[in-house]
Amino acid sequence: MYTVTRSQKNPLLLPSPHDPRQAVAALNGCPIQKDGATYLVYRAIGRPDPLVSNDAPRSCIGIAKEQPDGTFAEERILFEGNESYDMYACEDPRVTYFEGKYYIFYTAISGVPFGPSTIKAACAISSDLITIESRHLVTPFNAKAMTLFPERIEGKVTLILTAHTDEPPAVTAIAQADSIEEFFTEDYWTTWHANLQSQKLILSKTSDDHNEVGAPPLLTKDGWLLIYSRAQHYFTPEKRLFTIEAVVLDKVNPLKIVYRTRNPILVPEAAYERFGLVRDVVFPSGLIYNETTDVLSIFYGAGDTVCAKANLVLSHLLTSMREEELVTRAPRGPILKPLLRSKWQNVAVFNPAAIKIDDTTYILYRAMGSDNTSVVGLAVSQDGYTVSERLPDPIYLPRESFEMKKAGDNTFSGCEDPRITCIDNTLYMLYTAYNGVDEPRVAITSISKTDFLDRAWEKWHTPHLISPPGISDKDACLVSETVKGEYVFLHRINGQLCADTVPSIEPLENIQLSKCIDVLQPRPGFWDSRKIGLASPPLHTSAGWLLLYHGISEDGTYSLGAALMDTHDPTVLIGRGIEPIMFPHTAYEHEGIIPHVVFPCGAVLQDDTLFIYYGGGDKVVHVATCSLSLLMNRLQPVPAK
Repeated sequence: MYTVTRSQKNPLLLPSPHDPRQAVAALNGCPIQKDGATYLVYRAIGRPDPLVSNDAPRSCIGIAKEQPDGTFAEERILFEGNESYDMYACEDPRVTYFEGKYYIFYTAISGVPFGPSTIKAACAISSDLITIESRHLVTPFNAKAMTLFPERIEGKVTLILTAHTDEPPAVTAIAQADSIEEFFTEDYWTTWHANLQSQKLILSKTSDDHNEVGAPPLLTKDGWLLIYSRAQHYFTPEKRLFTIEAVVLDKVNPLKIVYRTRNPILVPEAAYERFGLVRDVVFPSGLIYNETTDVLSIFYGAGDTVCAKANLVLSHLLTSMREEELVTRAPRGPILKPLLRSKWQNVAVFNPAAIKIDDTTYILYRAMGSDNTSVVGLAVSQDGYTVSERLPDPIYLPRESFEMKKAGDNTFSGCEDPRITCIDNTLYMLYTAYNGVDEPRVAITSISKTDFLDRAWEKWHTPHLISPPGISDKDACLVSETVKGEYVFLHRINGQLCADTVPSIEPLENIQLSKCIDVLQPRPGFWDSRKIGLASPPLHTSAGWLLLYHGISEDGTYSLGAALMDTHDPTVLIGRGIEPIMFPHTAYEHEGIIPHVVFPCGAVLQDDTLFIYYGGGDKVVHVATCSLSLLMNRLQPVPAK
C-alpha cells in the first residue's frame, strides 16, 4: 500500500498565449536532467494553420527549465515539423540520455486527416538539448509512444513502443538491436514487424483496455519500472477512463512482467485533469527519481492541455506490487461461526464492533437467525485472537418500531453492523436500524461502562434515530474526541462517506444528523469505485486520525482501505492508500452469504499491533492484524513540491 501526492505547483507548465505555436496547450512533458538542472521536453500545441486545416491544431516540441519553485519556465521551441514524415505535427516526446546523446522519440504526423497511415514514430538526436543534430523516421508502420531504455540490456540497445495504436488492438512490444543506428533503417523494422507477436508485452487486463507506453523505463532493484497509460473501457466511450499504471519488467528479459499494479496509480480527479482539450485525461510521459529521498515523480499530461506531476515513495510502490496485503489473518480460520443450535445466530455472525476495556477485548457482533432478524451478540477475548467466552443470548435486540419487521415474517430487519465508542465512561453504540421496508437509518444507544461490564443489558438506553427519513444512511460511528468543542459523527449516505457535528450528545433523543460534510468519495477505476463506507471508528494517533473504510469495486468485491486524516480534524483528508490493505482471500471470505466480502466494524490497538475484527462473506467473524507504525508510514503524504 502506498499514497500518491499531486504537486502543489500543478500545473507545472501552462500554454503560452503570447506564442502562437504553444498558445493552445503545453502537455505530456518528459523530464531530463542536464548539468544539475531539470528540463522538461514537452508537446506544444498551437493554433491551426488555416492554409492546412481550420480544425487541426499544429504540434511541435518545446523545452522548459525547472525553476526554484518547482514550476517550469524559460520555455522555447526545440524543434518543429519540417520533414515529410512530421510536417503536420510532432507530438508526445520521450527523451533518454544514452551513451552521450539525448534521443528524443516522438510521434510524427505526415498528413491530415490524421490516421494510421500518417502517424508513425520518429527520433530527434541532440548532444546539448539546444541543437538537433539529426532526425529520423523510425517505423514504416503506425506507431506511437516509443522510448529508449537508458542502458543496454545484455549488450543490446532496447526500445519499447506501442505499435498500431490507431488501428486497434494496439500492441506494446520490445525491439532490440546491436546499435541504435539499426533502428533508423526500414529493413530492421520489416524483419521485426514480421515477428511482432514474439515481441509483444501483454499489458492489457481486459479486452476493453487500450494501453500506451508512458515514461522511459527506470531501472530499480526489482527490475525495469514501466509507467504506462491504461485507458479502461476504451472501446466503450461512455465508460472510458484514462489511468496511469505500472509494471516491473525483468532486468535481462524485458518481455517478462515480474509484477504489476493491481489498481491505477492515478486517475483524473483534479480540475486540471478533468477539464481541458480532452476531458478526464492523465497521461504519463516521464519520471524523475530522487535516490536520497526515495521519491519518484511521475510527470504527466493533464486534460491534454497542461503538464503536471505526482509524487510517491518508490520503495512503497515496489513493495505494494510485490506483497498481497498489509494484514495477517489469525491462523486456524474464523474465530466465530454460526451456531446451528442457537436460533438467533444459526444463519450468520458477522460485521463486529470491538472495544478494549482494561486487558480484555469485547467483540459485539451482528447475528442473524433463520427469521432474518439481526441482533447483537457478545464474544470475549483475552489475547485478541481467540474467543474465551461467547454469551448464549443476545446483548441487544430490536425494540423500537423502526427496527421491527414491517413486512413478511422472513424479511430482513433488526439492528445491523454495530460500531462502538467510549466517551467519559459511557459506551455509545451506533447501528443501522432497518424494518424491511423503509430506507435504513442510523440509530444510537448507550450504556455505562459499569453496566456493560456488569452485563446489565437491560440498561441500554432507548435507541433513537439520528438520520433523516427517506435517505439510506448506514455505517455510522461517533468519533471519540470532540473537534472545536463539537462531537463528530461519520456516516455513509448513498456511496460516499460523510461527517456531521453536534454541540452535545446528551440527551440522545436530541441528536439529529442534518448535513453531509464530504469526507471521502468513491474513486473511478479503483477497488473502491462503486461505494465506500466506514469500517471501524477512527483511531487518533500522533500522526493523525487513522480511518479504516470499506470499498466496493465494480464487480461487487468488498475490500478494506485506509486513509490518514488531519490530527486536529478527522474530516480533513491528508493521505489515502492507493491499494487496499486487505481484500477477500480465503474461502470463508469468498463463499459466504454475500461472496467476496471483508467488512470490519471494529479495531483495537495493543502496543503497535492493530487488531481488525471483520465479517467474512457476511457469515463469519475473523480477526487480522497489522503493524500500526508500518501502516501510518505508508499513509504519510509524500512531499508535494
